[in-house]
Amino acid sequence: MSLLALIPARLRLPITAVLALTLLFGAASLGWVVQGWRMGESLAERDKTHAQTLGRIQSAAALETQRANDKRLMLEQQLQASSQIRYRKLTDAEDTAARLRDRLATAELRLSVLTATSRNADAGHDARLSTTTAAGRLVDGAERANIDRGAAQQIVAITGRGDRAIIALGMCQAYVQAISQEG
Repeated sequence: MSLLALIPARLRLPITAVLALTLLFGAASLGWVVQGWRMGESLAERDKTHAQTLGRIQSAAALETQRANDKRLMLEQQLQASSQIRYRKLTDAEDTAARLRDRLATAELRLSVLTATSRNADAGHDARLSTTTAAGRLVDGAERANIDRGAAQQIVAITGRGDRAIIALGMCQAYVQAISQEG
């Protein structure tokens, strides 16, 4: 005897249809659940890969930021060292100019210029050099005229400003050169 024989004949078709539909919906539900598991695993793998990629990107960005900071710090140190050297040159030039002004003010030193006399103006000036040399003179035997003390101090002040300008220009050029090499 079979299970089908126990079911009355008029109910066999509806019960079979219900069983078939139940099996169909069960299989579809089971397929849906299995597909959900697969999709969940796929999404989990994608999330893991995405997190790893973001981690690598973040590491690369942090490394690049560190390199840029190190480069900026090195440039700042170079500029600081260059600035200190240039400042030392500037103060040395100012000290030299101040000592020269002081020596001119106390008459310890006199500025003089070569004069253009007929004797010095000839083309044969080199042939008539003096056999004796005067202390503190660059051109032997040439006639010189002393410069007034006030005018000499003004000349020293002008040259001091020129020295400061040249040193400041050198500082600017060093800064621009360092910045352009950095970029």
